[in-house]
Amino acid sequence: MANNLLAGKKGIIFGALDEKSIAWKTALKCHEQGAQIVLTNAPVALRMGEINKLSEKVQAPVIGADVTNMDDLKNLFEEAQKHFNGGIDFVLHSIGMSLNVRKGKHYTEMNYEWNQKTMDISAMSLHRVLRTAWDMDAINEWGSVVGLSYIAAQRVFPDYNEMADAKALLESVARSFGYHYGVRKKVRVNTVSQSPTRTTAGSGVKGFDAFVDYADNMSPLGNASAEDCANYCTTLFSDLTRYVTMQNLFHDGGFSFTGVSQAIVDKMMPAQ
Repeated sequence: MANNLLAGKKGIIFGALDEKSIAWKTALKCHEQGAQIVLTNAPVALRMGEINKLSEKVQAPVIGADVTNMDDLKNLFEEAQKHFNGGIDFVLHSIGMSLNVRKGKHYTEMNYEWNQKTMDISAMSLHRVLRTAWDMDAINEWGSVVGLSYIAAQRVFPDYNEMADAKALLESVARSFGYHYGVRKKVRVNTVSQSPTRTTAGSGVKGFDAFVDYADNMSPLGNASAEDCANYCTTLFSDLTRYVTMQNLFHDGGFSFTGVSQAIVDKMMPAQ
């Protein structure tokens, strides 16, 4: 339902690859709620994805940026401020890439050079984005930054591999930078720990369908969809959540606080 929750607000959305992605759905929701948007992704992702379709739907320019390159990020924020004729109110960080997962390296045998790239792209990129905005004073007072995470940052999911470490680092960056940005300019920084979601990126994890089915059986409300996550992110960009910061917010249908569900118990019981 559109009620102009983000009327007058302007934001940058990282990571919209295709219609399955949470970033794509969040862009649609933000536009529906009255926001103006700039879309961005890595140049290689722009060539692979369908972002121009989204650009037309939400009337947003697309500005390529490698999140490991400070010059690219500076250019992104400069161009976004020119487009908006002013500062930025919200940022969605929806970025994750694991070379060890992609290349089938087990966690106990990881390639450390690939691991450094994974950490840089998937976690330290949030620090780079925040640092760039900080140095340029690009985010308006009471702005909001959200990064997408997963509960593997707190619990072991064996095949989630090094991405679990990356998500833990991402959440730490959000807390630490969130403190400094809050003191300086009332900018809030949070992460959202979403249910396993069948996105193009998520589906690359070994056994991902089992992750999804298990979480759905464990969660009293069932898995949260990508569209519902987009709705939640929209509320975090709004003025209704001004005093929420430095939090890792679970958006997972109750999975994170369920020890065991009756559905799982029933599956484990021998047939009578």
